[in-house]
Amino acid sequence: MDDDRLWGFEQSLWTEGPDNYREKVDAEVVMVLPQPPFVHQGSQAIDAVASTPVWDSAELTEQTVSRPQEGLIVIGYHVKAHRGDETYEAYCTSTIRRIEHEVWRVVQHQQTPPLVTPAKI
Repeated sequence: MDDDRLWGFEQSLWTEGPDNYREKVDAEVVMVLPQPPFVHQGSQAIDAVASTPVWDSAELTEQTVSRPQEGLIVIGYHVKAHRGDETYEAYCTSTIRRIEHEVWRVVQHQQTPPLVTPAKI
């Protein structure tokens, strides 16, 4: 998967609905999310994410990509997502593996909100 497609794939997980999660997230996924119970696996993880409202937009910055082996991609980034007047920020990682030709699934995802809000100048 080239970088443009990779980042479009990841961004769609922020801005598209539950059917998209169920298509792109592996049944054995492990997720760490910033709300109890924090650590989620499999269908519990998919349900936790699918039950949250979809974001209107998501800006992915500070993007890093690692391809440690054929068919495995690890990414890290900062997200700033908006929905109406609500904003959410986090530092994230995702691991995506190829299932078959042109079919990819998220097998790991983690979100860490910033611990300190930057001072406004």
